[in-house]
Amino acid sequence: MTIEPKILKGFRDFLPADEITRRNLIEKIESSFRMYGFVPIDTPALEYTEILLGKGGGETEKQIYRFTDNGGRDVALRFDLTVPFARFLAEHRASLSFPFKRYHIAKVWRGENTQRGRYREFTQCDFDTIGSDSAAADFEILLIMRNTLHAIAGENVTIHINHRGIFNSFLSRLELSEKTVDILRTVDKLAKSGRDETLRNLSEITGSNKAEEILRFIESSGSFEEILAAMKNAAGPSSCFERLEQIHNHMIDTGISGSFVLDPSITRGLDYYTGVVFESFFTDLPGIGSVCSGGRYDNLVALYTSDKKLPPLTGVGASIGIDRLIAALEALGKLETKNSYAQTAIAWVSGAAGGACQALGEKLRKAGIPCEVFLDEEKITKQFQLAEKKGIRWLVIPNSVDPSGGTITLRDLSKRENREGLDTKEIIDMLIRGRQ
Repeated sequence: MTIEPKILKGFRDFLPADEITRRNLIEKIESSFRMYGFVPIDTPALEYTEILLGKGGGETEKQIYRFTDNGGRDVALRFDLTVPFARFLAEHRASLSFPFKRYHIAKVWRGENTQRGRYREFTQCDFDTIGSDSAAADFEILLIMRNTLHAIAGENVTIHINHRGIFNSFLSRLELSEKTVDILRTVDKLAKSGRDETLRNLSEITGSNKAEEILRFIESSGSFEEILAAMKNAAGPSSCFERLEQIHNHMIDTGISGSFVLDPSITRGLDYYTGVVFESFFTDLPGIGSVCSGGRYDNLVALYTSDKKLPPLTGVGASIGIDRLIAALEALGKLETKNSYAQTAIAWVSGAAGGACQALGEKLRKAGIPCEVFLDEEKITKQFQLAEKKGIRWLVIPNSVDPSGGTITLRDLSKRENREGLDTKEIIDMLIRGRQ
């Protein structure tokens, strides 16, 4: 019986060009994190369902992949990397130094509707600082977001920030505190649903008059200072305003305030956020949504520890959706694809020994030049075609009598040009210059 090869909806295979693109992007992101002293961790793909649901429930419970394993345990695939991180902290707290700065890049799973740049299996990239409740910690996450996205996509990136505590104070003044969760999730979908539908949904929760007040609050516009003043007038006194002012001062001090917008509509629908929240957008591609989002989630670890004597672990972090970022970069024409890591290949010419070709390849690799050695003796034109198909630029054509020590021809496939009569050192020098 032949089994039909097929993939579940929302899941994908990655051919070499796609996977190389992803890995190159991830390497750039990791390099950025490491510049700020962040270290990697990993956690299991499967967790007990009760661990993942935590305080989430609601929408989260509808989207997780959940099943009973062979041991009768209620388990699920991780929905994000933040909740497993909280469990990780509760288990390994004694082994960590705080403030603890981590990053975690791994696959997560959500059973939601698929759309452009959004899949049911996708790679998440989280970075967090745990154990500091300072404005400096909040700002550093924002700084990393900005600089990482600029390094990848250029400067047409805007980060929108808000504070959940201010929105909560505003809802308290409207006597809507008990409906905060439903209101937050409705407001969080404003960009997707549009104003009219959001107003209808809010009216069902709060009544039409209060729904209009909520929309007026989140639609405040102007400079950072003007929006902050309008929020103070609507929400009343709160220490949360001081935190936003501190962060704004850090932005001014580092000369990057132009990359940020104070946006009262940014609420982040997940329940565990308690402080500053933020989302990032490509100014040339607003329709794709936020590619990097996050916020402060004070003492999420408390869900997983019964020792009330331990001080709370405050945290702030952000998450980059790798697949959505790739979709955005592709749409912006800023995604470089390759079929091979090696830009150099060694042809197998008639009469040459495979071992001698490999010896030549080793000389190139020891000089820091990634190099593929072709493994079958074929006509040289076929080897040209193979190299071009793989996206290889340089084809080294050795002497058939002595591949590792005789004269060599170097063909630049991008220009259809040959340089003949070269020795190994000359080849290495030319290839190193060609990469610069």
